[in-house]
Amino acid sequence: MKVELALPFTITTWEGAPDPAPAPPELAAGAPDLAAVVLAKTYAGPDVAATATGHAVTTRGDRGASYVAQERIVGTVHGRTGSFVLEHGASMGEGIPTELWARVVVGSGTGGFTGLTGTGLVEHELVTLRVDWPAEPAG
Repeated sequence: MKVELALPFTITTWEGAPDPAPAPPELAAGAPDLAAVVLAKTYAGPDVAATATGHAVTTRGDRGASYVAQERIVGTVHGRTGSFVLEHGASMGEGIPTELWARVVVGSGTGGFTGLTGTGLVEHELVTLRVDWPAEPAG
């Protein structure tokens, strides 16, 4: 069954470390900065009580920025408890429209999220997903 999910979140950890092996200055003059990030979030809202930990890679320069991330969400959403991995990213820059995307990593669901699939967006402390909700386990 198709379901629209709204998962409000707060970032509780965002610890970035710069690229440990940047290109030599003569080759990287004006190149964007790269960083690896450890992240944690709390998801709280109507029908949502969960936490997440994960990692992101970021790029930021004078004319654009981008990130990609994966996080494991663990908790309860709409009465189902378990975990799943959410992969998401964004890209923006001079003269191009901003792109935002998110998707459930296929096969990553456990417990009540076993079989979960779907896509959506992450923006302004809110994940919105249109998912194929797995059938409730018999029992």
